[in-house]
Amino acid sequence: MGARETVEVTGHLMDSGILSRVLDDIREYGGDFVIEEFDVGHEAHDPSSARITVEAPDEESLQRLLMRLQTRGVNQLSHDDAGVTTADRDGVLPDGFYATTNLDTRVRLGGRWYDVQNPEMDCGLVVEESGSGDRRVRTVPMSDVARGMRIVVGAAGIQVSVPGPAPAVEAAMSFDADHGPERPQTVLVRQVADGMRQSRKDGKRLLWVAGPGLVHAGGVPAMTALVRAGWVDVLFAGNAVAALDIATALYGPTPETDTRPGHEHGHEHRVRAVNTIRGAGSIAGAVRDGVLRSGMMHALVTAGKRFVLVGSVRDDGPLPEVHTDVVEGQRAMRAEIHDIGYCLMMATQLYAVATGSLLPASVPLVCVDINPATVTRLADRGTGQGRGIVTDVGLFLEQLALELVADYRRG
Repeated sequence: MGARETVEVTGHLMDSGILSRVLDDIREYGGDFVIEEFDVGHEAHDPSSARITVEAPDEESLQRLLMRLQTRGVNQLSHDDAGVTTADRDGVLPDGFYATTNLDTRVRLGGRWYDVQNPEMDCGLVVEESGSGDRRVRTVPMSDVARGMRIVVGAAGIQVSVPGPAPAVEAAMSFDADHGPERPQTVLVRQVADGMRQSRKDGKRLLWVAGPGLVHAGGVPAMTALVRAGWVDVLFAGNAVAALDIATALYGPTPETDTRPGHEHGHEHRVRAVNTIRGAGSIAGAVRDGVLRSGMMHALVTAGKRFVLVGSVRDDGPLPEVHTDVVEGQRAMRAEIHDIGYCLMMATQLYAVATGSLLPASVPLVCVDINPATVTRLADRGTGQGRGIVTDVGLFLEQLALELVADYRRG
């Protein structure tokens, strides 16, 4: 006999495949199970529920398994208090720490439930108490752990809740011979636009994540129109996106941004563009001095919108605003993850996965890319709220601008 615990999961277990994934997880972690109760909903919209006794070889293995199952929305039936221990080193979580999901989470301490602030996957949970006795629980990334922090360990005393399906785009879709792009894409663009309108109505911010493919696909005019019309509150991107956009604004199309033959010195133009911005001190300085007069980055600066640029070893320059320390870049991105009501990811795999890891599951997101592997990887990373649209980013942005910007006409 090993260690065991009874858990419960509720939702659309059959049509979503959640129950099958839960049972696969148990086997993968070397455990066993007995389904004690299974109540299947009668109508299509009715949720189902299952009560399962889970067994693992020992207590440590059981705790890891329970943490894994919580990524699927599985909770323990028992309501013990959570375990808490003290971190004894900077940057190191204690053994057995609770590894967080991005789901809305509650922690039981002293017989009372506390909502976790800033839900984010793959972090720890730190318990903080003020001098007046007030207590709060929040996520803490490993890099920000400080000696003396009180960290939650084990899976006891923790509950998660799974949000309902995002209304914007109900299912991932690719466009193939059986589904022509005209009508499906029109419907999907309208659904995305409706989700953005609802987010704005709710007073929430709109987050965009962009890769160089946005510029390559000719999406800058539409993106600029969306910025100026107030449909972009914050942008996450890398050095390459901003550099390509600025190079096009300063020197016109290059082989990297225009498929027509005969354009020489494309890479040189990008390097010279970065050097020009560095000479001005910043992108904002170049706009202020009249050096940069068009493009997506110009629109963000003139509209007073936020952007976070995080670099890599491939970067030219880089641009002055680029965070070259990736941990500092993560912190800058986390600082903007507040009041986000909707997220759109355009033609970027790495930044889409990075942002998806930071966002709580309650934020609906849409990932648009010509490469199906990008949207698949986002889902595999554990970002269950993500929906993928496999199509040309430039075409998608053009249609979205026509839907949201009343006077938009591409020249």
